Amino acid sequence: MQYTLSYQKAHQHYIDIQFTVDKLHESVTYLQLPSWRPGRYELGNFAKNIQKFRVTDGKGQALSYKKVSKDRWEVQTAGVAQLTVHYNYYANQMDAGSSYLDEEQLYVNFINCLIYAEGRLDEECSVKLKLPSDYEIACGLQQPDKHLLHAPSYYVLVDSPMIASNQLQHRTYRVKDTSFHIWVMGHCRLNWEQALEDFRKFSEVQVAAMEGFPTDDYHFLYQFLPYKAYHGVEHYNSTIITLGPDYEINSPELYKNFVGVSSHELYHCWNIIRIRPAEMMPYNFTRENYFVTGFVAEGVTTYLGDVFLARGGVFSLDDYLQELNKVLQRHLTNWGRFNHSLADSSWDMWLDGYTPGIPNRKVSIYIKGALVSLLLDLKLRSLTHNEGSLDSVMRILNKEFAEQQRGYTYGDFQEVAAQVAGQNLQDYFEQFITGQEPLENALGTALDWVGLRLHQRENNNALQRLFGLKVMEKDGLTFVADTAPGSPADELLSKNDEIIAVNGVRVTTHLEEQVHTQTEVRISFFRNHQLKEVVLKPAATTFYQEIKIIPDPQASPAQLENRKTWIGHA
Repeated sequence: MQYTLSYQKAHQHYIDIQFTVDKLHESVTYLQLPSWRPGRYELGNFAKNIQKFRVTDGKGQALSYKKVSKDRWEVQTAGVAQLTVHYNYYANQMDAGSSYLDEEQLYVNFINCLIYAEGRLDEECSVKLKLPSDYEIACGLQQPDKHLLHAPSYYVLVDSPMIASNQLQHRTYRVKDTSFHIWVMGHCRLNWEQALEDFRKFSEVQVAAMEGFPTDDYHFLYQFLPYKAYHGVEHYNSTIITLGPDYEINSPELYKNFVGVSSHELYHCWNIIRIRPAEMMPYNFTRENYFVTGFVAEGVTTYLGDVFLARGGVFSLDDYLQELNKVLQRHLTNWGRFNHSLADSSWDMWLDGYTPGIPNRKVSIYIKGALVSLLLDLKLRSLTHNEGSLDSVMRILNKEFAEQQRGYTYGDFQEVAAQVAGQNLQDYFEQFITGQEPLENALGTALDWVGLRLHQRENNNALQRLFGLKVMEKDGLTFVADTAPGSPADELLSKNDEIIAVNGVRVTTHLEEQVHTQTEVRISFFRNHQLKEVVLKPAATTFYQEIKIIPDPQASPAQLENRKTWIGHA
């Protein structure tokens, strides 16, 4: 399968694509555009971005075709050995999973826009790019000639995004036999010396943990943007990451996000790209690929991504606990944890996994997935006196499944974890993966092994503490963002109610300050454009208590040694 990409007016964002496939033998050939992209488990409906579409034979004569689904075409090819599809694709979405064209760059996630012929996915592919002569290409694919890409299969092709521009910044470093490339598109001055040092550190500990790297080279592709952005997607031997604002890239907070998402995406090169659920072997691009092990694919990666930063010395103990506590707070304020299990939420990623959805329905495979990974890791370490860990589980999955090109099942993951533990872990999986057992009930015991403990304190925000009400401000207006179950606010207010006054006084931009000294509040609000009023009185209990993981000042030398073995910091 051969592709040619070109464009005429970059500011109009249309990529012109020619797709040619030969050696046709069937009277009917089916053409398919992927319905989703690996790394985001929801339907993408990419075909909506195609404006023009026609099909010709090897002599340029029009072939008869019809569309048989939203992204599938049936072409009459009786007596035809070769066909070419001429179409264009609107590339005007800048995130880590889409495509974008303007006067400065051509950025393409091939999964968005390259059609394939059914039955030909395992064949070699080439992509010829008609670009300005001074454009360089950042991509994990082989480049046998200038502006020419080659892939051993369609699967690898669409798992290899590219950025072409004359403005790319490029640096490299090595870890053992692997060359790592950092490509930056954006108007910023990254502290390259610091970045290269930190990237080498977390890459080294990941390679050591997994006992080798699966490819000869790896490419970090960045779009540094002039506005707030944070998004990364894993690929065969690369990742594409959008981050911003670019002028803050060297600030402590954004730089921490920079190394954090980078470590996360690098670990995906093993976990999900190769250590893959059986339901995704191989990827079926025509429909949803349901699976219940999202807590492995994303939860383990979220957890270990930060652990590797700590072990490599990129994060201090305080840095690591700060990130871990962000995850913990996000989980504890998600009331969906009492309604939907982690396994069910993984299955439903295809339904509403990337949107807030209805209130209190589900959990996050990233957030709860990271916390159950923490629990499993510390459980394995304590049971085996640090001889076994979550790293051990992932190494076994890599050797027995990924390297054998086999997908693992939920049962396989349970068996490998039990193998490392030396005992059955059924209770863990029933409580935290398929059940809704509160994690905080087990966290204290798990953290004790490494000299950490849970610290609980009252919320300083009176609105949240006394009435169970969280608000959000948007465009100068104040809305109900969340209500704690069983709280006074939960009894009377609804998410997205627009609060306009408290005790007869118009709401300011800091509502909590207006109720800080109040023991009773009268709230006026609009619901469905109708003015309403309720009175909130404090309950016998308080809400939104803050729970943090902190070092235990009484930790023993043995606990400190366990902590050092775990994350490299005592």
